[in-house]
Amino acid sequence: MQPHTIQKMTTDQKTTTDLQRQVTWLKGYAAVSSVMLTLLLLSAFAQPKQRFGEIDVERINIVEPDGKLRMVLSNRPRSIGPIYKGQPFGYPGGTRPGIIFFNDEGTENGGLTFNGQTGPDGKYQATSHFSFDQFNQDQVLYFQYNDNNGQRRMGFTIADRADVDIMQMVKQRDSIVAATAEGAARNAALQQWAQQRPGGRAMVAQRVYVGRDVARNAVVNLSDPEGRTRLRLVVDSLGNPGLEFLSATGQVTSRLP
Repeated sequence: MQPHTIQKMTTDQKTTTDLQRQVTWLKGYAAVSSVMLTLLLLSAFAQPKQRFGEIDVERINIVEPDGKLRMVLSNRPRSIGPIYKGQPFGYPGGTRPGIIFFNDEGTENGGLTFNGQTGPDGKYQATSHFSFDQFNQDQVLYFQYNDNNGQRRMGFTIADRADVDIMQMVKQRDSIVAATAEGAARNAALQQWAQQRPGGRAMVAQRVYVGRDVARNAVVNLSDPEGRTRLRLVVDSLGNPGLEFLSATGQVTSRLP
């Protein structure tokens, strides 16, 4: 064998050995990198909580492990519309900044909303609303503040609502709208739909109201199952107290003093 042939074989063997070493080193590097990345990701997910000094956000969804909404905090444009068992219904979002609550089935069951602004005419309007809903229905317990450029009404309300699923009510309303042309007939049908529930009673009836009315009277109204005030306790804007008993037609039948 010629010397140059032997020399070439030696060089080739050395090159092969170097390549094998490099491949082995790269495999080891890749394995170590994979382990380190996995540990980093696991440590990130294992963090019980993170602390932020300040955060700007337009919407936060609080969800259950299965993805069902439990609470949504948002500005106006990103605010959510009504949700029933995870499905939107009624009207679209974008109208109620604040916090909306959801029950275990992913159906809205109350919230805290607020707004206030001055119009082009220089007059202002402001509202704040904190409510809790009947199961698969609408609000039955709520605090509310309404201010129309100084005409203020604020108070606490307890209401009765029909034992009718809200989705069933919405479908009934939509069928009325689809079946009748806009006008007196539709309005009458919608009024009847809104007023009645099983047993002939009103769909919603205010039973207790405690608050301050636009005339600056402090009032307590107790109403019958139809929402008609039957007893009114008042301290008027001048500080005069009074107690009134009313008939079903709204006539004062007795007054103290």
